[in-house]
Parts: sequence; structure tokens; C-alpha cells
Amino acid sequence: MVVCGDDGLAHRLAAELRGVYGEQVTLVVPPDERTVRPPVVGRARSASAALFDRVVSAAVGTVGRSGPGGQGAGTPAGQPPDGEGVLEAAELTEAVLAEAGVARAAALALVYDDDETNIRAALTARRLNPRLRLVLRLYNRRLGQHIEELLDQAAALAAGDDGGPGTVTEASTTVLSDADTAAPALAATAVAGTSRVVQTEGLLLRAVERPLSVDGPDTGLHTLALLSGGDPAGADGPYGAGEQQPRLLPDDEEVRQAAGRQAVVLEHVSAPAGGESAAPARRAMTGVPPLGSLFSRRLRWTLAVLAGCVVGLAVALWVVTGIHPLRAFYITLLDLFAIDDPALRQPLGRQLLQLLSALVGLLLLPVLLAAALEAFGTFRTASALRKPPRGLSGHVVLLGLGKIGTRVLTRLRELNIPVVCVESDPEARGLATARRLRVPVVLGDVTQEGVLEAAQIQRAQALLAVTSSDTTNLEAVLYARTVRPDLRVVLRLYDDDFATAVYRTLRTAYPQALTRSRSVTHLAAPAFAGAMLGRQVLGAVAVERRVLLFAAVDVDGHPQLEGRTVREAFRAGSWRVLALLGRADTASSHVLGKGDRVVVAATRRGLAELR
Repeated sequence: MVVCGDDGLAHRLAAELRGVYGEQVTLVVPPDERTVRPPVVGRARSASAALFDRVVSAAVGTVGRSGPGGQGAGTPAGQPPDGEGVLEAAELTEAVLAEAGVARAAALALVYDDDETNIRAALTARRLNPRLRLVLRLYNRRLGQHIEELLDQAAALAAGDDGGPGTVTEASTTVLSDADTAAPALAATAVAGTSRVVQTEGLLLRAVERPLSVDGPDTGLHTLALLSGGDPAGADGPYGAGEQQPRLLPDDEEVRQAAGRQAVVLEHVSAPAGGESAAPARRAMTGVPPLGSLFSRRLRWTLAVLAGCVVGLAVALWVVTGIHPLRAFYITLLDLFAIDDPALRQPLGRQLLQLLSALVGLLLLPVLLAAALEAFGTFRTASALRKPPRGLSGHVVLLGLGKIGTRVLTRLRELNIPVVCVESDPEARGLATARRLRVPVVLGDVTQEGVLEAAQIQRAQALLAVTSSDTTNLEAVLYARTVRPDLRVVLRLYDDDFATAVYRTLRTAYPQALTRSRSVTHLAAPAFAGAMLGRQVLGAVAVERRVLLFAAVDVDGHPQLEGRTVREAFRAGSWRVLALLGRADTASSHVLGKGDRVVVAATRRGLAELR
């Protein structure tokens, strides 16, 4: 396996392939940060420059980088030490790919943070090895679909040129996005009661976090995970002394003994309903403002009260004078707009109603003017960033509108959850999405005093800190907790040891508030590793600091699955068969046979065993 990248995802993916799946991995990374990386676009390179960049290898099985005189001196071209190590290269050229052994590799993952770099390298790698299984990290989903089709077509043509069908049986191209993989889990964690939804090939799996029933059998199809519990004030172990650790895919006995404990339960397996589920998303993604957004809530209430007064005056005139109801309404409008028809010789009741109608008319004119000005301002500022409205409450404060934050924002709005964003960069890529979705944005450094207050943090239901800086996320969460000690917080942290320490300390300091720490690379790496191994990982659900994977697996050739019933194919703590692809009503007594393709929930090591 060859992994090429310039950030934490590459190192995490390499460690996943080595530690969980036992694969030999060559990791290609940029040089040390002391070396300035030249721009990729429009730069001609000589053969000597390419050779200078390509090669410094590291010790076997390590992720660290060696110096220019380290191991690997004298290693034949294209062969890292013992078939496993690290290469340093400022640019991923054809010579570097050859040095990494792409021509003989089973799979190549290109996980640079730049889409263009990954596409250029993928085109080169496909030419070097038509049988290669390619996995690309692309943020642009539409472009990714076209690139996937192009590279698969190139592999098919190369197979024909090589002279026979079946020559490129393993060649495939998979385009993934770490942002798309992690966003659903981040969004679901930030909002209490939000379902975790995994959409597969023709199936929709819905899980929810809730306590297990104490009175009897729990409702739902399967219990996917038991969450930690107990006293968080302890100091031993990653979750505190005396505290239960989360348990993935527990057996029936464990579920019975865990009555009352918080759990992630698979509640529903169904075919995706296009109309019901897609309609809110389509409404949320359109740029046309809804009618209710044209006027403030206070103005709408004022208009409603005045309309009620007009109806009441018309009814009163009908009762007092006995005229036809339509005529009574017409005369009330004449009085309301001061159209001259004085009731000089009319009864006293009619005269009083005329005076009241004139008074309501005086009140109505400034309200109509305010409504016109407010609607005009709404249309005029439709392309501008909105400010958080006064009185907003029950919303999610989202920090950071980079790649991850933009996908999380889209996911939250698809769930119709009110959001206020905080972003320090006025040129951030997510601002255009926030403007299109008409989401309020506070521009400013979240570490500065008053920024979180402007986002109405004191009335928010959750804080979701997903900036690229661990210290910024932590500082924002700590400050928010001083304002709201019971605030639900989810923070993005990369380093596992640091994240565990922060998670445990925050739970100890604020035992009544929910705290979650998430790593995007930790959520995304299993999906990339599965794709490199030919497994289709459909989604990932975060269970505190662990990950539960949903994957599509062919039954044929698996002794743990083939010839067994769905119930017998379950292995506690490793995997569970949830359904046959395309069938929402799979019985537990169904015998799995050749040709069946199933959706399994699995731990990372369980998925490795299924391989």
C-alpha cells in the first residue's frame, strides 16, 4: 500500500493500515517544515530536481522522517527499506511515485489537502499501474464523480490494450472526502436526540442515542453500542475510576444487564424516501428567502394583532347596525383609511366604531411603512451576511467555516437546526454557503472577548468548535463553559492523548454537561483504509472516542458469514449483519449465501477480521 499526503490524515491512514490490517505501507510526505514547498501549478521541473526531492527513507514501520543521511542510502530505485517506510518529496512527480513502488503496489491513497495535487498524481499513477486500486481525497464532490469515471475508463482501456479480459480485475477508483465522512457524526453529536443516519445502496439506517428500557425488552432492532457511565470524577483509566467504558456491538446478555444505560440503538432500516427526506434539504439549500424571513417576528405579531382588530371592528359594526357582513367590512376599511364618510346622523355605537377604526388606521400606517422598509432591506441584503437576531435561543454555535465547518453547517441546516456561525477569516470558503443558506455569521476572533456573546452563546443549546487549531477550539470551549456551565460542547481535536486528557478533565469539572471531543482524521481514516482494501465503508458513527463503521460486504468466500443465518453471523464486539443490501426486512433466520451482499456494523478490528 502507498499513502501520499501532507497532513494528519496520511499518517493516521498509514497507521490504520499497518496496525489494524497488518499491511506493508510506504508513506510519501513533504519534507520537513524547514523546507519551503514551491508552488505546484505551472512549474517546470528538471530530472535532477525531481531526483533531489524524492528520496529520504525512514526506518521500517515508522511514521517519523529521517534525515538526508538516514536509512535507505543505497536502496534500489522504487524499493524503500524492507518494502516499508517513508519517502520525503516536495512534489508528487512520476519519479517519486516510481520510487514509492506504485508500479507494483496493490493500492494508492492520495490524501493531500489540495484537490489538484491529488488529481494530477492519480492520472500519473493510473498510467504507471493500470491495475492499481486508487483512493482519492477530493472536496469537490461533482468533480470527484467525473474523475472517478475518467480513471475507471482509463483502467478499462488499459486492460483491453494489455490483451485480454480480466487483466485489471482489481483496478478501481474511489473518491472520498474526509469532510463528508466526519460531518454527519459531528452534527449528530452537537444536537441532543439527533438521529445518526447512514445511507447505503438502497437502504437508510437510522440510529439514535437514548437510554435502554428498564421495564422490559428495548424497542429497536439492535443495540449498536453502550455508552460510558458511572462516576466521571475518578482519575484512573481513560474514562475515570469506576466508570464503564463504551462497548461496541454488545451481546444480548450485556444489553440486558445495562438497563437504563445510555446506548446507540439501531431503530429503523428502510428504503430512502426521496420526497419526505429530500424536501427539507431542497428548501434549505435554495437561495430564495422564505416569506417568514422577510419580516421580523415582532413585526409579524404586530401585523397579526392589527388584522385581528380590523376583523373585530367589522364584526362589531355588523352586530350594531345589522347591515350585511361584507358591507360592514367595506365600511370599516373606509373608516380605517380615513376615506370621508362621517357618521353624523348615525347611532352612537356606529360613531364610536368609526372613531376606533380611524385610530387603528393611524396605527396601521407606520406598521405598513416599517414592513415595506424591512422587506426592501431583506431583499437588498440577501447577498450579505446576516447578524444573529435578538432573542435567538436553542441554536447551535458553530466555530469555523473551513472545509469541515462548511459540511457540518450544511448538515445542520438539512436537519432544520438553527445555527449561528463564528469565523475569523472574511475570505473563508464557508461564508458563501452561509450567505446562501441565510445563516447568521459573526466575523471575529473567537478568542476575543464579546465574540461568543454576539453569537448568543448564553442562550445556545450547543457549541461545536471545528476550527483547524486545537488550542483555539479548547479556548473557545473553556470560555463558553464559564458563561454557560451546562452547555453541550463538541470540540475537534487531532492529538488522541491530548483529546483524551481534555475530555476527561472537562467531564470531571462539569459533570452535569455533555462533553465530546472528535478527530476528523480518526473518523475518516477507516473509510479510506476500507476503500484501499476493496471494502466499501458506507459511514462511520462516533461512539465517544471510538468509531463504529458501516460497510458493504460480499458474503461469498467469508466462512464467518456464508452458510450462517443473520443471527449466527453476529460476533459480539466485532461485527453484526444488519440487512441485505436493497432489502429493509431481512429476517434474523435468513441464511446468507453466495451472491448476497450485506451491510454490517463493525469495529475497525472486526472489519479487518472480515477481510
